[in-house]
Amino acid sequence: MAAKIRPLADKIVVKLTEEAKQTTGGIFIPDSSQESFIKAEVIAIGPGKLLDSGSRQEMEVKVGDVVLFEKYGKNSIKINNTEYILSVADLLGIIE
Repeated sequence: MAAKIRPLADKIVVKLTEEAKQTTGGIFIPDSSQESFIKAEVIAIGPGKLLDSGSRQEMEVKVGDVVLFEKYGKNSIKINNTEYILSVADLLGIIE
C-alpha cells in the first residue's frame, strides 16, 4: 500500500506519464538513448515557499499540469518507481 505524500513549501509530487518507447516506424528506443528530461503530471503541490515577510509565494504550477524536469536532477526524490518529489525551481517548464 503506497503512502500518500503531502508536499511542503514549494515542493510538488509528480507522476510519470507514459512515453512512447517506439518510433512511428516501429523501431524501439532503448532507455539510454532517450532524452535527458522527464514528462510528468503534477499530482500534489505544497502551499508555497514561506517568504521573510511571513506570506507565502504563490505556486507556479497546479495539480493536473504536465511538466518537464531533468532525468538525473540532483534535488529530485524517486518513490514507487513512478512518482517524484521535487522543488518547483527544478522544473524546466510546463507543457501547454
